[in-house]
Amino acid sequence: MVHSTMHKITMAVLAPALALGATVGLASAPASAAVWNSCDRWSSTTLNGYTLYNNIWGSGASSQCVWANSGTNWGVRADHPNTGGIKSYPNSTKRINKTIDGLGRLTSSYNVSVPSSGAYNTSYDIWDTRHQYEIMLWVNYNGAVGPIGTWQANVTLGGHNWNVYKGTNGSNQVFSFLRTSDSSSGTVDVKPVLGWIAHTKGWMPGSETIGDVQFGYEITSSSGNLAFTTNNVTISAG
Repeated sequence: MVHSTMHKITMAVLAPALALGATVGLASAPASAAVWNSCDRWSSTTLNGYTLYNNIWGSGASSQCVWANSGTNWGVRADHPNTGGIKSYPNSTKRINKTIDGLGRLTSSYNVSVPSSGAYNTSYDIWDTRHQYEIMLWVNYNGAVGPIGTWQANVTLGGHNWNVYKGTNGSNQVFSFLRTSDSSSGTVDVKPVLGWIAHTKGWMPGSETIGDVQFGYEITSSSGNLAFTTNNVTISAG
């Protein structure tokens, strides 16, 4: 299943609806694409227990190509115009299928190289199996981008300090955690974040089953064929 993050906003501009008939231009994938590469908007593959998605879901998109050496080492080149609205969320997905209270641990390490221009965020996108709740963890972001909802708190959880926002897109609740300073590498202990949402705030039940943990780049604009590289990302649950 391709998960489209259609509910986000770029500052005050709502992401436009998906145009299924839109034409997406093609660009060359990098030479490092030793295992898999694709410029198809809905392309996906599974490597080493991770499913990779190109996921060009927004209208107004242009070219984007994804490449992978493995499920944990992959990247994308994107040349989306400098217009409002999220164009894509290329990502690597790990299936969890455990309740919040049943998780012994849920951790992830990341190391990325991202451009200094463009408008995007580098984020985890975590879903329950019913798609009623979504938790986003932004580890870095650039340009005119912002989360859905309103500011709720500043908290230190899972090894990072976050500004927390809560809102809804009309289909599901969205909880966004924005790291207070940009980071290109680190480790996130996700379980305390989920526990804070469920038990400290009571925003979702502890019995909720976490389905997918995704990591990728939510791109609004990337004029100039910008490169986003996941040098390494691992997601581990138990």
